[in-house]
Amino acid sequence: MRTRVLRSVGIAIGISFVAQAPHAVPVQAAALQESAKKPDVSDAEYRKLDETLSVLRTRNAKQFAIDSATGIDEASYVAIGGIEQWVTIRGQNRNNPVLLFLHGGPGDVTNPWTFALFAPWEKQYTVVQWDQRGAGRTLRRTGPTVAPTMTLDRMTQDGIELTEYLRKHLGKDKIIVVAHSFGSILGLRMVRARPEFFYAYVGTGQVADSTKNYSVAYDALLKKAHAIGNQQALEELRRVGPPPYSSGEGYQVQRRWANNFEGADQFLPGTLGLTLVAPGSSVQDINDSMDGQILSGNRLVPQTASLTQKELGVRFSIPIFFFQGAADFTTPTALGQQYLASIQAPHKEFVSIQGCGHFAVFMCSDQFLKELVMRVSPLAGGH
Repeated sequence: MRTRVLRSVGIAIGISFVAQAPHAVPVQAAALQESAKKPDVSDAEYRKLDETLSVLRTRNAKQFAIDSATGIDEASYVAIGGIEQWVTIRGQNRNNPVLLFLHGGPGDVTNPWTFALFAPWEKQYTVVQWDQRGAGRTLRRTGPTVAPTMTLDRMTQDGIELTEYLRKHLGKDKIIVVAHSFGSILGLRMVRARPEFFYAYVGTGQVADSTKNYSVAYDALLKKAHAIGNQQALEELRRVGPPPYSSGEGYQVQRRWANNFEGADQFLPGTLGLTLVAPGSSVQDINDSMDGQILSGNRLVPQTASLTQKELGVRFSIPIFFFQGAADFTTPTALGQQYLASIQAPHKEFVSIQGCGHFAVFMCSDQFLKELVMRVSPLAGGH
């Protein structure tokens, strides 16, 4: 157990599989194995820590409780796509619009650590989070035997079945979908397949063209390094050169500097601590997240590596929004702007979230919420 926790720290520091070359996964696994060689601490120290964490979880459960008479707070397994999948539903008022959040990764569940970040959202929306097939607590229930079913088509259908469940369970004709990173691939496919189920689509950390993602990101990283005079970044980026890469090193260098320039290298480790003190959580949630990211990366990254704008979709019959971090070096902001320009939709908007990058939905969650309420809520009858 201790070894798995130590390896999980590597996940929290920023493994991201989106649009990543398949050979990068074993490179990350090797790095995690190296981190696991550090000395163990005693069982007594772990027990003392767990007691402290238990007190903090109890405190947070009270602080972030849904205390409204019209509120909803559900966490359960729902039968979706022939398996049981973990779904949470939280909001202070059932009359608010329903917002389905699709996590990224693939396999990077956000359910365990967003209890505080999404608390203000729960005043405006009924927020639904879903541990996708092969990820988080869904993986805990099914085990890795689910791997052969982890395809984009099957997971898109999972999302549609979940939406049908939410419409019936919550008494809503339509919902809003907000999709982050890898989740944006599923989200676009869902709204193309069943547009009548959705008020609007909001993509963030939007995947725009997997075939160009790393080359555009490389140029943006070089430009940023020049602008701020970061010689180390310039040297490392020039050493690996532009993609494609014959090994995982080039992708590691890009990801490291993307996280650095976006401030994600400071944010991501904190998600580990949030998970440990989240109401109802345990160390097992961290290990489930780690296992899900590795399994999902191996199964799904090869399926996403050749997605162009055409495959993602350019014709939609509902409003399309991209809320992109102004400094996203992971799914480059400029590429997202180009993609939105090519889209035909009854309404479309590109919203730049200043001061944030790929993780704008979390790192600038208040600003993100403000834009949601102003631009998207009116479409769902909200204020």
